[in-house]
Amino acid sequence: MAVRRCAMTARADQDGLRIAALVAAALLLIAAVALSLVPQPAVAASLARVTNFGTNPTNLNMYVYVPDRVAPRPALLVMVHYCTGSASAVHNGNGRDYVTAADRYGYVIVYPEATRDGRCFDVSTANALRRNGGSDSTGIMSMVSYARQRYNVDPARIVVSGFSSGAMMTNVLAAEYPDVFSAGAAFSGVPAGCFATTNGSLWNSQCSGGNLLKTPQQWGDQARAMYPGYTGRYPRMQLWHGTNDTTLAYPNFGEELDQWTNLHGVSRTPSSTDQPKQNWTRTRYGTGVEGVSIQGVGHDLPMAGMLAYSIAFLGLDSNPPTTTTTTTTTTTTTTTTTTTPVPSDGCKVAASVNPWNTGLTETITITNTSSTAVNGWQLQFTLPGGQAITGGWSATYSPATGQVTARNVDYNAQIPPNGSVSIGFQATHTGDTAAAGEFTLNGLSCQN
Repeated sequence: MAVRRCAMTARADQDGLRIAALVAAALLLIAAVALSLVPQPAVAASLARVTNFGTNPTNLNMYVYVPDRVAPRPALLVMVHYCTGSASAVHNGNGRDYVTAADRYGYVIVYPEATRDGRCFDVSTANALRRNGGSDSTGIMSMVSYARQRYNVDPARIVVSGFSSGAMMTNVLAAEYPDVFSAGAAFSGVPAGCFATTNGSLWNSQCSGGNLLKTPQQWGDQARAMYPGYTGRYPRMQLWHGTNDTTLAYPNFGEELDQWTNLHGVSRTPSSTDQPKQNWTRTRYGTGVEGVSIQGVGHDLPMAGMLAYSIAFLGLDSNPPTTTTTTTTTTTTTTTTTTTPVPSDGCKVAASVNPWNTGLTETITITNTSSTAVNGWQLQFTLPGGQAITGGWSATYSPATGQVTARNVDYNAQIPPNGSVSIGFQATHTGDTAAAGEFTLNGLSCQN
C-alpha cells in the first residue's frame, strides 16, 4: 500500500507540473498577444551609411538621409562638411535646418565624408580640378548617380551646399558638373580653382589669405577649363561670407562673385541690393547669382535662420507636381484630371512693369514651351528690394516680399503646350521699380 501511495503521489506531482507548465505557457501567450496590441513607436528616419556606391578613388564615405515621407520625384541635396568635420557633425549641427526641411518637403540628402587626415576635401590637385579627374569630386558624383537611381530623384533638382572646405567643393562641383547641378549655396568658401596647388599640398595660403586676385574673365575661364567644351548654362549660385573671416579671408567673397557673374554672363554691378536681416547685405546679379555679406562675423557663420534663405534659393521648399490621375464618378458624369510636371527648359516668362511715385503694377506672362500640358502650377519669383505686393489677380501670392510664390486659381490651372497664362499684381516700392526675376515654374527655371 505504501508503494502504491508513493506511485500515486508521483503521478499527481507530474500532473501538477504539467498543468503548471500549461498555465505558464498560456500566460506567456496572452502577454505576447497583449504586447502586440500595444502601439509601438515608429522608427524615425536617420543617417545611414552606404557602401559600394560606385567609383570612389579617394575612399570617401557616403551617408544618406531619407525622410520618412519622400516626395514621389524628390530633389537631391549634396551637403559637404568642413575640415575636421563629418557627415554626422553637419547633419546634427550647422546643416540641421536642411534636415528639418527635408522632413517637410520630402527631398533626399547625400553626405560625402572625407577620410584623409584633417578631413578636408581635395579642391587643390590637378585630378580634383577636372571633370571625372579621379579625386574627391569623382567619388561624390558616384554618390549622386547612386542616389538618382535608388530614390527616383528629379534630375532637374540636384543641388549642392557646403561649409568652408565643403563650400570650396560646392564651387568645384558646380563648375565641373554644370549639367548635373541646378544650383549651389556656398558658406565661407573660395572660387573654383583658387586652392590649386602643384606641390601635393591641399592648402593654398595665397588663396586662403585673400591675396589671389583675378579678373572675372580669368576666374570664369578657370572654371570653364574644368569642363572643356561645355557651352550650356551654369548652376545658379548663392554665396555667403563674413567680413571678419581670417581663415578664408573676405576678399574671396568678391572673387567668387567675379567668377559666377562671368559664368552667367551678367554684370558684376548688382541688379538689386537689400538687407534681409540686420548686418546682412544681399546683392543679386541677374537671375542666377546672389551674394550675402554678413558684417562683423568671422569664418564660423551664425547659421540660425540662414539656411531658410538657401532652402528657398535652391528650390528645395516645393515639389513640382507629379504625374497623377484622379477620376471622380457621379451618377451622370466621370471627370478625369491629370497633373503633369514641366519638362526641363519647358517654360518662358515675360514681365512688364507700369510704375508711378511709390507704386507699380506688374504683368507676368507664363508660356509653356514644352509639348506637354501643365495642370496645376506654382510660379516662384524674387521681387527687388523695397517692393511689397498689396494685391493681385489671376493667382494667389505669398509672401508679399522677397521670394514670392504665385499659385494658379481654378480657371487657369492648365497651360496647354505652347499656351500662355497672364497674371499680375500691384505693389509698393521704395525706388526700385525693376521687374521681378529668378522665375521658376513648378521648381524648374524658366527663360525670360
